[in-house]
Amino acid sequence: MPSYTSFLSSAVGALLLSIPALAFSEQCTTFEYPLSCHNKSAVANTCCFNYPGGLLLQTQFWDTDPATGPADHWTVHGLWPDECNGSYQQYCDETRQYKNITQILEHFNRYDLLDYMSVYWKDDGGNDESFWEHEWGKHGTCISTFDTTCYTDYVPTQEVVDFFQKTLQLFSVLDTYTFLKDAGIVPSTTETYTYAEIRKALVQDRHVNATIECSGTNSTELDEVYYYYNVYGSAQDGTYIPAQPDTNSSSCPMTGIHYLPKNLTSTPKQNGTYKFL
Repeated sequence: MPSYTSFLSSAVGALLLSIPALAFSEQCTTFEYPLSCHNKSAVANTCCFNYPGGLLLQTQFWDTDPATGPADHWTVHGLWPDECNGSYQQYCDETRQYKNITQILEHFNRYDLLDYMSVYWKDDGGNDESFWEHEWGKHGTCISTFDTTCYTDYVPTQEVVDFFQKTLQLFSVLDTYTFLKDAGIVPSTTETYTYAEIRKALVQDRHVNATIECSGTNSTELDEVYYYYNVYGSAQDGTYIPAQPDTNSSSCPMTGIHYLPKNLTSTPKQNGTYKFL
């Protein structure tokens, strides 16, 4: 029988997937513009074509000590725009380094997002709000289709809602724990796995590779996965196409990778001042 958290992830994920982005200025007809990172010449309309960050990464954490999120589920790191070659921009708009993500989502009555984030988008230092601010400010402001000029009758901060909704939509269908479990790769204090075994398990659902990262002693503890997409149209409403990584680098060794269980007794207490923390 699936766990309650798995049920919550599936149910809320389905709801998130059914909700469109807020009013968007450009009617970006699917396939009218090239697939991001695949254009042969410059595309002027960066409201319908993600540029320069045309390779979007949905990144996930496996935090074990201190632990975050459910014992049987990975958690959100973010949604990052890479420039199709491993490089990236960051902090692209100093005027939109918002420090009130919870209040923004509350203003737009998106308690569904906040509820989901309170379970699956966690900071291992105990300050979820600061983590959310960082991900929006560093990465979200660099996704060109989230520029304020891309919206009709723009309402301040509405692009923030679209950023968090799209990140969670992608995350909700990328169940890393299940991908690995289906291949016999489960958290253990004694078992180790190879790089090839983990990569193969993550290919099965999407038919393209993902990047894995490790930390801890000698960088042998699996703790991150990056899933890659190119997009037809806007990041808000476009068609996401699974893509190969733009680099083969990884901090993980070829053998002896530990996938440790979460030490849930180490879960940090939230120290923010918002009611959802």
